[in-house]
Amino acid sequence: MWYLCFFFHRLLDYRKAEVESLAQLFCSEDELNDLQWRLPLHHHQDSPFHFVNLPSQEVATKIANRSILVKGMYELWGEGGNYEELEESIRNYPDERKLPYLESDSTFKINVDTFGKVISLQEQTQRIQGFNYIPFKGRVNLRNPEHKFWLMETDDYGANNGLPPIVEKRIFFGREIGGADRKLLPTYQLKSRTYLGPTAMDAEIAFLMANQALATPGKLVYDPFVGTGSILIAAAHYGAMTMGADIDIRVVRDGRGPDCNVWSNFKQYGLPMPIALLRADNNLPPWRSGLKEVFDAIICDPPYGVRAGGRKSGGRKLLKGVVGPYIVPDDKRTGHIPSTGAYTLVECVHDLLDLAARMLVMGGRLVFFYPVLREDDNAETHFPEHPCFKLIASSEQILSSRYSRVLLTMVKTSQYTEEVAEAARIKHIDFKENHVKWLEDGNLHSAVFSPADAQLNGAADAKATREAKPKYRGKYV
Repeated sequence: MWYLCFFFHRLLDYRKAEVESLAQLFCSEDELNDLQWRLPLHHHQDSPFHFVNLPSQEVATKIANRSILVKGMYELWGEGGNYEELEESIRNYPDERKLPYLESDSTFKINVDTFGKVISLQEQTQRIQGFNYIPFKGRVNLRNPEHKFWLMETDDYGANNGLPPIVEKRIFFGREIGGADRKLLPTYQLKSRTYLGPTAMDAEIAFLMANQALATPGKLVYDPFVGTGSILIAAAHYGAMTMGADIDIRVVRDGRGPDCNVWSNFKQYGLPMPIALLRADNNLPPWRSGLKEVFDAIICDPPYGVRAGGRKSGGRKLLKGVVGPYIVPDDKRTGHIPSTGAYTLVECVHDLLDLAARMLVMGGRLVFFYPVLREDDNAETHFPEHPCFKLIASSEQILSSRYSRVLLTMVKTSQYTEEVAEAARIKHIDFKENHVKWLEDGNLHSAVFSPADAQLNGAADAKATREAKPKYRGKYV
């Protein structure tokens, strides 16, 4: 059945991807094949109004209630270019679908919402009174009605919202079947968070990432760059078990005191504590040999050098040619803070994909941000690839005139074989042996966005790459 989906007008590229991910939680495989989208008449693809075909009202309600970007989901009773067309459309809607919600023992409320225009309370009242042709028999309840009806009106919305003007305004009337929890984001907003770091993930984005990862009770979610725990907090809200790691031991162990640390953030919201927080290096993961398929999802925001550069274990001299673990001498273990060296995006993403390929269950999801340079609009963007994963969603968020970041959602579709592990080991050695060469002549632009081959071929090639200013095209090899 087709339902009208009214999105919040933000993060436009994320909206359909979130709904489609949530459909994975509430639909069977056969039902997922029937999921379709279409636009209302005369509307632009970035319009907040979309029609979505879902298998049942129950599924539509579950998706809408959990979504962050769905303002409301509606059983549409009528639509038109003016109120005469709207009335005719509502009258033609089947009585057997309308009458159960108009009974005398029920309560209801009619709300008015607009996009691209503002109307006064008096105008809203006049519009509501115009629905006298709908045989409402129940009582009006403005606080807690059983049934909520919405009149939604659009105008030449391009004037105020950056969208192309529509040819003709559209008016919708329908029964609300679900919508986003309006209290969720204010509850988890960062400004009231006990413990924050400079790269703490915004609550809205964190919850979107948790939805993309299908966080649910019984699943184990891991963040290898946990920081102050923002992403895991969102996963824990949805009932998932959580586990995190960070290379900075001061973050995971000390925070800013006994009552201001990662643990206190979970305590603040009454969420289950992570099962573990590790001091661990994504470049030298701590997992014992043979351990595989532990996590249901890995969600993270890798350090890509715009706000905080990536770090890995070992100082500059120790990194060159060193492939094995970084071992702390016995006489330095007490209170030791391990030294670190620069960690490039190319190497970081390579390690992340290898970790996910090994540690995710089949069908598990890897959700992470990836930076894009927007200087060259004609360049084709290539996202990281891996033989064990299929990319199912990419959603761009523009950060500035130069940079944007894309949320990538990947699903594990193939087993982590010995051949894949050997290819990863060889690439890991290559990164180690060539680390210092290009780093000595590197800068932010090249370290984040230069092609992988230029980085690995030494400083001279890296310099030439910077002068050409290409868009980042790094791939997993």
